[in-house]
Amino acid sequence: MTGLALDSTQLDRYSRHIILDEVGPSGQQALLEGSALVVGAGGLGSPVVQYLAAAGVGRIGIVDDDEVERSNLQRQIVHADADVGRPKAESAAEYVRDLNPDVDVDPHETWLEPGNAEELIADYDVVVDASDNFGTRYLVNDVARLTDTPVAHGSIYKFEGQATTLLPEGPCYRCLFPEAPEPGEIPDCASTGVLGVLPGTVGCVQATEAVKLLLDAGEVLDGRLLFYDAMDMTFETVPYRRNPDCPVCGDDPIDSIEGIDYEHGCGIAAD
Repeated sequence: MTGLALDSTQLDRYSRHIILDEVGPSGQQALLEGSALVVGAGGLGSPVVQYLAAAGVGRIGIVDDDEVERSNLQRQIVHADADVGRPKAESAAEYVRDLNPDVDVDPHETWLEPGNAEELIADYDVVVDASDNFGTRYLVNDVARLTDTPVAHGSIYKFEGQATTLLPEGPCYRCLFPEAPEPGEIPDCASTGVLGVLPGTVGCVQATEAVKLLLDAGEVLDGRLLFYDAMDMTFETVPYRRNPDCPVCGDDPIDSIEGIDYEHGCGIAAD
């Protein structure tokens, strides 16, 4: 890293970071020089975007092809009633611009798919997977592994949440969940409901992991799956290991995502 270049306004804005021995001026500059791609600007993506922008992560990409609906506002805190009908990526980007002028924000009004995933993911230091479907989760995992990009993953269901962090040298999402559930086996929040504050808790965990990755500080959830139960207010961490037979990070890994059907099953056929 070159010489520190925090101006007086930044020294004031990030003063609570700067007085931390584990962050300091050099750590804050690392955040300002860092970048994160947030996949999804919904329940999980909203607190992630909010806290990464407040922390001063210098460039934030937001991928989402959906529009704001009024039913989103119960949990998707970067959107407001006036944003109903607007693209979520642009609404979230405007929130970031209003919150912190230090941050360059890239709204990507698109669905993450095999045709654009590698170009998008490779352009950022960290990916935060705040998606709501298994196809996107497996796609993020596979492309991030091919591009050596760490991933802060999170998911929610009704009153429960999960989080883990996938490092290029550690076990991947397919080690944890080798196969996706059958279509319709796990209903979405539109049909089952979700506690509005739940994604705030899980999204904050993801944002924390992303900041630690950019700072290269602390221990992340590599090889550990964090379970959160909001009704019992309990947290439990379960370890998991790299699977040597995993097609993505095992002893004979793939070198391309070509031919993988992320819309139907997400499986990888054996050679």
